[in-house]
Amino acid sequence: MSAVRQKAAKVAATDVAVLLEGEAGTGKELLARWIHQHSLAGNGPFVKVNCAAIPETLLESELFGFEKGAFTGALQSKPGRVELADQGTLFLDEIAGMRPNLQAKLLQFLQDGCCTRIGDDREQRIQTRVICSTSQNLEEEIKKSAFRADLFYRINVIRIRLPKLKERIEDVELLADYFLSHFNSQFQRSAPYFSSEVLDNLKAWHWPGNVRELENRVARYVIMGPDGLQEKPNGASRFASAPPAPVAEPWVPLKRVAKLAVRDLERTIILKALQANHWNRRKAAEALQISYRALIYKIREAGLSSRRSGGPQSPLDSAPMDEGQS
Repeated sequence: MSAVRQKAAKVAATDVAVLLEGEAGTGKELLARWIHQHSLAGNGPFVKVNCAAIPETLLESELFGFEKGAFTGALQSKPGRVELADQGTLFLDEIAGMRPNLQAKLLQFLQDGCCTRIGDDREQRIQTRVICSTSQNLEEEIKKSAFRADLFYRINVIRIRLPKLKERIEDVELLADYFLSHFNSQFQRSAPYFSSEVLDNLKAWHWPGNVRELENRVARYVIMGPDGLQEKPNGASRFASAPPAPVAEPWVPLKRVAKLAVRDLERTIILKALQANHWNRRKAAEALQISYRALIYKIREAGLSSRRSGGPQSPLDSAPMDEGQS
């Protein structure tokens, strides 16, 4: 990744086309934005077009815009993404998803810097930096006649490959630490740092979803606790950071065990709801879909209400009064 960043830094100072390669979730868009921010066009717009997500019939109008009356439903003129990216950067994500007939029009724009809206005969000169990305092998797509070779050579001035997360597994701990701090701040939580056992398990995972999968997993951990980490097929936590609860002795009544388990679960859910709503009990009751009076009863039953002097205070003791309370 240090080599990737060094290469990106050299490229950013120029206006040449860049092709970013890598699997989904490796950070191609993030790198494209970094190159844009550190380029001469950094103060201009960054316009993204997902070529694989937009239907073929709409992609041309999205890219190049159209004039009023150009086709049925064109009730007013609309600029294309290429036009909106003037003096900035145009990021064509998953360029392999673009059909060959539209590739020819894109190639013409890249060659002369001019484009024309659908239904118009006036050319507009656009000055924009073009960055493309793909998770496909474009050379293989060319062999299958699915991608134009001349367009490939036009966009492939500088090629940067982003490695899979499993190819740089030593970065997992660093990334997990970053995401943990980020989501603790975003969700106003204080999830503890991962235990050494959890980190070992994270490093042992093969990460088919790459960095995006790790990011989502850490977000679930911050919101849901250890149970938010990926689970094994049998339902047991793959990355449990706490030992399992001891099994009840055989002579303990089963109903009592079930009651205690439900009470503990309710206490955890109520506490998370209160934290998520900044200890506003009325908002927490709405989130839990129970009455305010029922929530107050359950708070007291769970031991989350004010304690007698001499004991530690609950967070509720120092929380502001709910709106409407006297």
